[in-house]
Order: sequence, then structure tokens, then C-alpha cells
Amino acid sequence: MFSEKDIEQIYNKGITLDHVNAQIDRLKNGMTHSKLLAAATIGRGIHAYKGNEIDSLVQLYEDQKEQNDILKFVPASGAATRMFKFLFQFLNRFNASKDNIKKYVEKYGDDLIETFVSNLKEFPFYDEVRTNINEHIPNFESLSLEEQYYQFVKTMLDENGLNYSFFPKGLLPFHKYENQCITAFEEHLFESTLYASSKGNANLHFTVSEKHHSYFLKELEKVKADLEKEGDINFNVSFSYQKEATETLALTKDDEVFRNDDGSILFRPGGHGALLENLNDLDSDIFFIKNIDNIVVKAKNEQDSKYKKLLAGVLLKMQNQVFEYLNQLDNGNVDEADITAMAYFLRKQLNVYIDPDFGSFSFEEKVNYLRSKFDRPIRVCGMVKNEGEPGGGPFWVKDENGEISLQIVEFAQIDFSKKQQQSIVYKASHFNPTDLVCGVKNYKGEKFNLMDYVDPEAAFITKKTQNGVDIQALELPGLWNGSMAHWNSIFVEVPVETFNPVKTVNDLLKPAHQG
Repeated sequence: MFSEKDIEQIYNKGITLDHVNAQIDRLKNGMTHSKLLAAATIGRGIHAYKGNEIDSLVQLYEDQKEQNDILKFVPASGAATRMFKFLFQFLNRFNASKDNIKKYVEKYGDDLIETFVSNLKEFPFYDEVRTNINEHIPNFESLSLEEQYYQFVKTMLDENGLNYSFFPKGLLPFHKYENQCITAFEEHLFESTLYASSKGNANLHFTVSEKHHSYFLKELEKVKADLEKEGDINFNVSFSYQKEATETLALTKDDEVFRNDDGSILFRPGGHGALLENLNDLDSDIFFIKNIDNIVVKAKNEQDSKYKKLLAGVLLKMQNQVFEYLNQLDNGNVDEADITAMAYFLRKQLNVYIDPDFGSFSFEEKVNYLRSKFDRPIRVCGMVKNEGEPGGGPFWVKDENGEISLQIVEFAQIDFSKKQQQSIVYKASHFNPTDLVCGVKNYKGEKFNLMDYVDPEAAFITKKTQNGVDIQALELPGLWNGSMAHWNSIFVEVPVETFNPVKTVNDLLKPAHQG
């Protein structure tokens, strides 16, 4: 199937032929859908803590965090084009000399543009856009209202203007305070000082695209000194790109390898699951993981940070107990009563499925079984009540070996043609806001190889278009989905107020983003 030139291209990316052929097989055979057994709910897969319990777990984290190296991991790559999708449509469709906003809204059913133009002065970038307009459109004030709206949007997005859609979300004006307008990137630096720092250091790692790296470095240089002085802390900030070796090929609808115009194989980014490689390269005791756009203004952040500490407190409490059990198992200082207590803890606290035949195992088999279940990375994931937001959620899942586990499942992994699966999804009470705290070292202080805990069957197949051609694209198991399938997972309810993503530019009008 592959020419010598193809093979050279494949190897130059750090990919093997076997790996490429496996991708082709998966695309041809179709994806494996998750088999949902039930939605995780409070008391059945999701822990809900109240009052004094929360305070106690927060204090546990505060007491022990200085003994740990902590890192905040922030996926921040990709341009913000989708954030401005309705504004690009507006530029293409709107004729400022003939149309007005009301007629445009009626014609296209686009309420987003009406919200946008009605609240222009509330956006954090308003002053920057107006300054640019004043420099390049001296007669702006004499234009009609419709022409002003059009020129405002054009100045924001045009390559010859501010070119916002070229930049990633992390570098856009996100929040406005009395004296300044700051980026999501800067807000994440500040946020790390509230809960993700120890030993006088705030360690952050951002995954970025190569074309944006220099812009992030420039922004870091601009804000770092003042933030360090303000917070009396030292920032250690690192960056990485998605690795070429994680890219995947695509097939046409006729199952042929899709090629570029020059005949080379089209390789595409493998989705956020590719970032497991980046995460695996880092060496810390505890990782906080949070998306770049889920960041709020300072005053609200100071309130919400309590729930990050709650998740970390749960992690440390569970991890301390797991490490104690593993040391007991190693020392041989256990009896049947201890074995029973450990199995109960696995099932009730770590949500681990226990083999139905466990009771008939020999004592040595029980010890080895428990050790294999305990000795894994641990993740504690915040879950918020389902209020119609898109995205994956927490479910009990049965794999092809009949083993039951607690997983975060994306809608793309679910076979909605089956009514039983539909019914389970519609009964879900919570969804995943991508708010994780991870323990990635074992009881001996050694870093786990995170690549050992991936479920390769959880890869995604999506339908895309490339240069006007329909293709079948492959994405790696998601970072918090199949890439963490064999971790020990603990789900904890957190307030929905802690989830404030910016999917469209209008989300910046919500109270959580207004300084």
C-alpha cells in the first residue's frame, strides 16, 4: 500500500508502519462504542461532601501540600476560530448598506449577533478594538450604526486588523478590570497561586501550538515579574507541543488513505488524547488539569479555589490509604480481615469492580489481585449537575472482558441507535467539566508510566471534510476518557458555578467573566 516515499514520511514523524496499519484497520472496522450500564449518580459513583467534610478535606490538602511537588497542566493549543464562528458568518452574510440587525436576526435566526452588538462595551476587548478603529477608520463616528457594527467585527477578526481568530483563547483579552485588560493565560498564572503551588513555587505547563509559542513567551515575560512580586512566589512555566508521532491518518469514504495535493499522506492532530504523551513527560507528585478557557475573574476565583483544594484533599486522603495498604501487602502483615477491609475500600471508595470469584481465590491470589488494583494512578474528577451543557459525563461501563468500571464517556463514544443506551444517557444527573486532580506516583515515589493505563479501544472515529472531500478521521482515546481508562477514578460533586467555559465570544458577558 505504501511507497518508499510514504514510508520515509511515516518514519520521519516517529511513527511505525505497524502503528499506521493499526490505524487503518481501526478506521475500516469502525470504533468500539462504550457499553453503558448506568449513569453515575450521588452515592453510586459520585461522592458529595458537605460543610465540615469539605473543610476537613481542604485542611488536609493545606497541611500536606508542602510535602508534594504540584503542577498545573493546561491544554492551551489551537486557534480561537470556533469562538468567533457566528461573527465570521456575520461578515460573510451582512450587507451594511442594505441590511439592519433586526432583519438579519430574523432571516438567519442568529440571536448571538444581537446579543453581541447590544453589549459591545461590556466585552474586555472593546477599548482595544476602538483604539485600532480610531487609527485606521477616522470617519467611523459618521458611519451608520450597521456599518459601525460591521467595521467593529471586521477590525477584530481581519488579518489586517487585530486578527483575534489567529490567536489561541489563552492570549485573547479575557477579563477587564479597572486599570487593565488581561488574558486567560495570565489568569491561570494567578489562579495557580491560590491552590496549585507549594514550596514557594507555582509550576505550570501549557500545551501550545508551535506557531503560538513565541506569543506565549512574550506574554509570560510581560506579566511574570509583577505577578511574582504580588504573590511573593516564583513561577516555573514550561510549554510543549503535541508530538508528531501522535498524529493520525484519515481514509476517504472508499477506505483509501487520504492524500494531500502533492501525494503525501495527510496526517492530522490526534485530539486531546495526544496530550497524554506530554503529561507523561512531566515529573510532579500531583497534577491539576484544567482547560484554558475555564477561568474566571479574580474575585470569583478566590471563592472557587476551595473546591480545587477539596478535590486535592480527596486525592491525598485516598492516596494515603492506598499507600498504607500497599506497604502492608508488601510486608506480608495482613490477614483475612485485612483483605476483606481492603476489598471493601476498593469497591466503596475507589469504585473498583471486584471479581465475583474473589472470595474463592487463595490467600496469595487475593494479595496479588489487591496489589494490582491498588497500584495505579489515581484521578479525582469534579462533576457538576447536568444543566444542558454539552460534553461527556460519568458512567458505569462494561468492557469487552466483562469488567465494570467508572469512566468519563463522551457522546461520540455512545451508540445512540440503541434505545437502552439513549435512556441511560438521558438519566444522567452530572457531566464532566474537565476539572481533575491526579496522583501519578506509586507508593515508592516512582512515577507511573501513564501510557500503560490507556484503553486503545476507546479511540474516536469522526466524519470530517478535507478540501471538500469527506473523510473518516481517527482521534486517540481522549485524555480524560480512554487515556485514563485504567486509572483508579473518584468522582466528586462540585458546584456548577465552578464551570465557566468560553465556547463563544458571548460567554465573556457572563458574570463569571465580568471584572
